[in-house]
Amino acid sequence: MQDAIQQAMSSVRTLQEAGVRYVIASLVDSGGINRVKAVPLDRLVSAARSGIGISSCWNTALSDDAFTATEASGGPSGDLRLVPDTGVLVQLAHTPQWAWAPVDQYLQDGNVSPGCQRSFLKRMVERAAQLGFSVKMAYEFEWFTAREEGETLAPIHSGPGYSSAAWARVRPLAEDLLAALMAQDLEIEQFHPEYALGQMEISLGVGDPLQAADANVLLRHTVRSVSVTHGCRASFSPITIAGQVGNGCHIHFSLWSAAGENLFTGGDRILELTPDGEAFLAGVYKELPAIVAITCPTALSYYRIQPHHWAGAYQCWGHENREAALRFIQGMVGSRARTANMELKSADTAGHPYLVPAVIIAAGLAGVEQGLRLPPPISADPAGLTEAELTARGITRLPQTLDAAAEALEASRVLRSAMGDFLHDCTVAVRRAEAERSRGQSLDELVAGHLWRF
Repeated sequence: MQDAIQQAMSSVRTLQEAGVRYVIASLVDSGGINRVKAVPLDRLVSAARSGIGISSCWNTALSDDAFTATEASGGPSGDLRLVPDTGVLVQLAHTPQWAWAPVDQYLQDGNVSPGCQRSFLKRMVERAAQLGFSVKMAYEFEWFTAREEGETLAPIHSGPGYSSAAWARVRPLAEDLLAALMAQDLEIEQFHPEYALGQMEISLGVGDPLQAADANVLLRHTVRSVSVTHGCRASFSPITIAGQVGNGCHIHFSLWSAAGENLFTGGDRILELTPDGEAFLAGVYKELPAIVAITCPTALSYYRIQPHHWAGAYQCWGHENREAALRFIQGMVGSRARTANMELKSADTAGHPYLVPAVIIAAGLAGVEQGLRLPPPISADPAGLTEAELTARGITRLPQTLDAAAEALEASRVLRSAMGDFLHDCTVAVRRAEAERSRGQSLDELVAGHLWRF
């Protein structure tokens, strides 16, 4: 704690010289919404020492500002302390009087809250290190940008997807956005206008899982801020226009040895996987139905995760197969030691930026500990196979509703053990409550209700 306070004092001096006056403390709650509390810069040291207060009811917050409860959490009593991580404090390039920092959640007795998703991710990273591994991750984001013209929306581009025509329409906003992101030390791998109306995509560079998760939150905040100054609004909702393809938020990951070797290549298993690399992937594969409750956390998510949409609707994996839930990317010959990775495609932009990487690591490490093996990869579109062919290959649909995903999460002993009873129960309760509040709504109603939540 004393080191954090010293770091905060040093940060205040540096930020004052840079013209910063305020700090945004950023919490992603159980419903996946980025909640913020702001303090004047001269209060940052106090926040690092004793935290910023917030009700413990946010342990079971839904994405529509409603709340549910569990036996251990809920109601008006209780207080959490949000402690900014000043080690990753960053001045916001587009609003330079403001700085941003993610928070960890603490109890008043000074212990980490059992519901803190960011701390859960830290535990999984530490557990991997204890077993002699490290994990590298990167997110790629799709989102929708439009101008509000009365009661109608005017998407920032109308396609064609990936085209220079669409690029010309988005260029002014994109230049400001990319400049801001790079000034905040976010590594941009690529940017382009995407397939759907008003849709854009950015892929970030590879980092450790906590860096990737923090970058996820910071990117979204920056996208929204820059969009507003261009007269637009940005939405990371899973579907923003009924009938159009939705917004994915795929996550790429790889497992590395303590000696710095990529364990997804150079081995004697299928596609040159090492035994530990295969076991890690097999653990993720096995837990996919439960993981989907984390990566696709809204009722609207299940309108996106459909066959023939490159959304990973089936529990299968394949080499560069964009219809598989897990797409293995071996990379070019000569670069595989650096680039071989797995992409989880059954994930959308409502997914919790800290829970998603944490449950991937938890499932993967369980696979290593159990010595699991992968089934054969699939090269075809699974939706084109007969029921007999799917059965013969052991391929099934992933949960097709939020209710089914919540049941799979509830049943997962691996994720309960990793998350702890408190966080696991809160997450299951929130998924079930989200499903119940969405029940009976049409697709149009769900799209409208979710549009500006994320």
